[in-house]
Amino acid sequence: MNQPLTPKEIGILWFNKVWNERDAALIPVLMSDDAKGHLEGGQEIVGYHKFIEFQNAMLAALPDMRVEILETLGDDDDACILWRATANHSGEGFGLTPTGKSVSFRGMTWFRIKDGKIVEGWDSWDQTGLLANLSSPA
Repeated sequence: MNQPLTPKEIGILWFNKVWNERDAALIPVLMSDDAKGHLEGGQEIVGYHKFIEFQNAMLAALPDMRVEILETLGDDDDACILWRATANHSGEGFGLTPTGKSVSFRGMTWFRIKDGKIVEGWDSWDQTGLLANLSSPA
């Protein structure tokens, strides 16, 4: 019998498979139907369908985005992942014309896991700094 994944393993899969490999089929496997996401700027999303919309918007603007996991922590119900994303702003998004700029930004994501699925998550990253970088002259 297979052991269920730990919260830390789920967090690692989330970034390696969902973000880096663009494995959208894994999203409903790892995330509950009514999962709550708390994003920067007070943005709240509920359910994996809304997360897919959010991810699609990010990847439209930053189609080559890669996420490197820097550190991980986990316990019985939670995982925290410190990450760094790198990309080129080569697509439409964020209300900006593609700038071609290379960007790098760090963040943390805290996952709450129940019955092997993400039920709540908190993202903390400098979205304002990213947008200011993309809006400024080269």
